[in-house]
Parts: sequence; structure tokens; C-alpha cells
Amino acid sequence: MPKTPADIQSNNTSSGVESSENDLDVALMLRVAGGEEAAFEQLIERHQGAIIGTVSKMLGNASDAEDIAQQVFIRLWKSAPRYKPKAKFTTFLYTITRNLVFNESRRKSRKKQYSMEEREDDFHLQTPDHQNTSPDQGMLEQELRQAVDQAIANLPEKQRLAVILRRYEGMPYAEIAKILGLSVSAIKSQLFRARHTLRESLQHYLES
Repeated sequence: MPKTPADIQSNNTSSGVESSENDLDVALMLRVAGGEEAAFEQLIERHQGAIIGTVSKMLGNASDAEDIAQQVFIRLWKSAPRYKPKAKFTTFLYTITRNLVFNESRRKSRKKQYSMEEREDDFHLQTPDHQNTSPDQGMLEQELRQAVDQAIANLPEKQRLAVILRRYEGMPYAEIAKILGLSVSAIKSQLFRARHTLRESLQHYLES
């Protein structure tokens, strides 16, 4: 179906807003490169919430997310003198985030020393007994959100980050590809496999 003038206008408006936001970020980052702390504080205010949210969803731990997010902005500050606006600012920022999150995720994987018994105990403590409870709609919605978060957390790290950036940050395929160092077709393939895995993991809820 051909696009109507309204569709074109809407797309142009959206593109213009994104371009304006990126121009502001780039201008601030260039001022940070000159050592301007006020510009750095503005960048933190603009992006801190999104970075903490992304890290939290990647690691499944809100307390760790703030520490990692702080490291992201420390690295951003240190890299400012070498910054060149060759891509969108958010691509640069989320590439730093990717590196730190992947390193932390791998460090945690190596550090796991729990026995199967301990993990089973934790599971029983955290999992509600569906047979003896009749949760209301609010509890069901919360349970579903937790199930979705857990299903995403169980994805391989590249699939997980691709899903988070696409689903929660609304990033286009091309930008996600640059952040993950993959082709656009590879990103689409990663997302396709991730969605298939998520559907299988959440089949119980989809049937309900």
C-alpha cells in the first residue's frame, strides 16, 4: 500500500526529532571532549535512565545496574577526548554499555559456585504455588512480567541485548547491528531466534 502524505509527514517528523536529539547529544559530547563538566552532567541526565534500565534487564539485578551504569559514564568521560561523531551518539554510548555488560555477565557466569540443592531451594522460595493460590488480575500481570523478564534473561547475551534494544529502546535494526558489530541480516536472524525461544518459554501464558 503506498504511503499517504500524512504517513510521510509523520515519518519525516519522527526522523527530524531523532536527528535533533542526536545533534544535541553530539554537541554536548564535543563540549565534554573539551573538559566541560556541565555538558557531561546533561548527557548523564538525558541517558542515565535508559542505560540503567538496559543494564538491569541484561543482568537481572537492579543494584548491579547502577554500578555498571556509573562505569559506563566514567568510560564515556575518559573516551571523550578521542570521540569522533562518525555514528549516532547513542550507538557510541550503547557500544560502551555492551562491552561492560558482556564482561560483567561473563564474570558472573564464571563465579557461579552454587550447588544444585541451593538452586532448588532458591527456586522453591521464589516460585509461587499455583495450586494453592488464586491470584487476582494484578498478580497475574506481575507474574507474566516476571516470566517475560526471566525468559529474556535466559537468552544468549547477543540475542538478549538485541531484544532489549529493539523492544524497550525502540532502536532500528541498523543501529542495533552497529552496537553488536553484526550485519543487519544477522540482527534480524538473532531476533527471529530469540522470539522463537521466547514463544516456547512463555507458551503456558500464551495458551492461558
